[in-house]
Amino acid sequence: MLEHGGRLRQAARATGTRPEDWLDLSTGISPRPWPFPEIPSDCWTRLPEDEDGLVETATAHFGAPALLPVAGTQAAIQLLPRLRPPSRVAVLSPAYAEHAHGWRQYGHEVHEVGLGTVEQQIKRFDVVVVVNPNNPTGEYRDIERLKGWHAALQKGGGWLVVDEAFMDPTPEGSLAAETKHDGLIVLRSFGKFFGCPGARLGFVAARPSLLEALRDIAGPWAVSGPARWLGQRALADSAWQAEARRKLVRDSQRLAALLTRYGLAPAGGTPLFQWVRTDDARRLDAHIRHHLILPRRFEHPPGLRFGLPATESGWSRLDHTLSAWRAA
Repeated sequence: MLEHGGRLRQAARATGTRPEDWLDLSTGISPRPWPFPEIPSDCWTRLPEDEDGLVETATAHFGAPALLPVAGTQAAIQLLPRLRPPSRVAVLSPAYAEHAHGWRQYGHEVHEVGLGTVEQQIKRFDVVVVVNPNNPTGEYRDIERLKGWHAALQKGGGWLVVDEAFMDPTPEGSLAAETKHDGLIVLRSFGKFFGCPGARLGFVAARPSLLEALRDIAGPWAVSGPARWLGQRALADSAWQAEARRKLVRDSQRLAALLTRYGLAPAGGTPLFQWVRTDDARRLDAHIRHHLILPRRFEHPPGLRFGLPATESGWSRLDHTLSAWRAA
């Protein structure tokens, strides 16, 4: 299993501390969750049912003609490679490592490539996978460029898979509305923007025929009743969403300014995280962890991704820790 952020208990055990002693900035999940109401008891005592309004609310929220709820976008990443015969797959890299891993597991020929390779050699590939905005670098891909890639792939029966897990704060950058066309598949997350990754809810937007094939291999009741109930109501709360986007943009700008103040100007970012590219990533990570703050370190390229602190005390801890790094 690949390494992911959020392993707070592991960090605590390694240092003989408690999870509650730590400031977890490793996941890129909103620190401002949607205000959860009490979930009705029948969500727990009855099997989930499709006719609950979730799909209708989600299609309106994402602007997608058709979509399928899944147990988080991670589930879709693992299932999609099963829908094609062995193919030549390009993953625009660096990116969320589960994409390349998932396609390799099912016998596909995977190439982790840069932007130039995709542009110049797209006819070599059957599938191109893009994370937009990218994780961990925070880079946004131009919509018109992606549409061009899709058009080139579609001619040969290929796919463009766009993982938009971090797109909710900036919905104007989404390709979900274009998934009426064959060969375009968009993955959307729920837990990151709404601050509840434990719900394990995500969505796949694509042509209905592909969604039906995906539903068949996902099996019945792929999403729990409580997650469906929670998702339908949160996705319908447009007033909360507008305010959340405003606050996330403000806090992300504050984080970028704080990092810059201590010589760690971000190389990219989204409203949910900032990315610092540095060859000194290992030593910086060790320093920050020494102060019981958990960032997310990446090896290739070397750098650290910082999520948003949830409280003023968290901001102060990060400020103090970075000040000590600068003074060392």
